[in-house]
Amino acid sequence: MSRDATDTGRGLSRRGFLFGGAAAGVGAAVALGVERTLPAQRQAELDAAGLNGARTVAFHGEHQAGIDTPIASHATYLGLDLHDDTDRAALARMMRVLSDDASRLTAGEGALADTEPELATVPAALTVTFGFGPELVRRGGGASAVPSWLGALPAFDIDALEDRWSGGDLLILVSSDDAVTVAHAVRMLLKDSRSFATLKWRQDGFRRAYGSEVSGTTMRNLFGQVDGTTNPEPGTADFDRVVWAGDGWLAGGTSIVLRRIRLDLDVWDEVDPVARSFSVGRDIHTGAPLTGTREADEPDFEATTAAGNTVISPVSHIARSRPVDSREVIFRRGYNYDVAPTGDGVSESGLIFACFQADVDAQFVPIQRRLAEGDLLNTWTTPIGSAVFAIPPGCEPGGYVGETLLG
Repeated sequence: MSRDATDTGRGLSRRGFLFGGAAAGVGAAVALGVERTLPAQRQAELDAAGLNGARTVAFHGEHQAGIDTPIASHATYLGLDLHDDTDRAALARMMRVLSDDASRLTAGEGALADTEPELATVPAALTVTFGFGPELVRRGGGASAVPSWLGALPAFDIDALEDRWSGGDLLILVSSDDAVTVAHAVRMLLKDSRSFATLKWRQDGFRRAYGSEVSGTTMRNLFGQVDGTTNPEPGTADFDRVVWAGDGWLAGGTSIVLRRIRLDLDVWDEVDPVARSFSVGRDIHTGAPLTGTREADEPDFEATTAAGNTVISPVSHIARSRPVDSREVIFRRGYNYDVAPTGDGVSESGLIFACFQADVDAQFVPIQRRLAEGDLLNTWTTPIGSAVFAIPPGCEPGGYVGETLLG
């Protein structure tokens, strides 16, 4: 599934550019003494609290859980389409029921109509997060309530979007460190939503299992690439500025951009570690920028080799994704996916890219435009799904998510 720039009218072969410039990347590594050995493994610590299964994350609060709370090992994203007769009053009923389900399940209790309450007793940090698509917002509050950024993203030349992974009126995101817990919660929430909506798509994602790595270790996608470096830190002023909306019914909420990105692992296998690092702009083993030695080091995009080439290619992934404007910052919280391959392929794998931001148009879209125009990683990646949802603020006990719009 490799794609040359000629496919999108730009004339320059990304594959040719990469392998033509790989020698410069090798020279840069030698000149700077970049470490090419695998990093020492950080020592994981035993969970002094005992079994992880009893851990709970509060459902109620100013913000919905599942955004600034610690990320779990398993996640299921559900995209639903509303029935034609689901009006504003029905939306309020639906969100009351689903919010009650979520508050009970995240506390380790069975939902009211739970036929398998035994499966609810191990929450393992279960969170449930709800998002609203433009049609739901329109039905609930009228056209004026729909934020200007809420809708389909602009068309990008690199996209090969499939309807089965795109759009939707209601998002339900269920995450936990236990896959059985996720499966049970998903079933309960779908059962209680079926009078109001129909499942459009389901995407299941995973990260390292709880306890496999030190908490806070940056995720690696299935390319082996560190994915999520330089994320804003939850609980800081920078995070609050980047993520939380401040006006109207969405105050205390945010937005999510969800992109299903196929990774062509079968062709990526052909690329050596130096060329992989060159395309990313980071050492594929350590995650350090090619001008540094640690993942947290600030990249130096002006540094050059003895031959006069920049050490970090201007079309590397980190060069294309770096902010041009101070507003172009997002909070990434993605997962890997891996499903059965078709045909002669070995892998059908990829990234469920999810990011949160207060304003999609100002923060996410400019970054994505630059990546679509010239990112070396586009040679091996193809976005096949895309959706945008408004994430309402949290609710207090006795309330429900979405009451700022529907109440």
